[in-house]
Amino acid sequence: MITKDMNILEAVQQYPILAEIFRKHGLGCIGCMIAAGETLGEGIAAHGLDADAVIAEINKVISENK
Repeated sequence: MITKDMNILEAVQQYPILAEIFRKHGLGCIGCMIAAGETLGEGIAAHGLDADAVIAEINKVISENK
């Protein structure tokens, strides 16, 4: 399960499908140098998106792809 407190790069390494969701929302977090020290919640909110909604979508996609 993904949480807002997880590091962006670590989460993507654990769940590569996150890259697709990031692209869908226009988030370039994976290629950003800041991602190594930023949480998912921080990165998503910095782009003006609802972090809780995006995290819920991420967890839904992960559970559907198990």
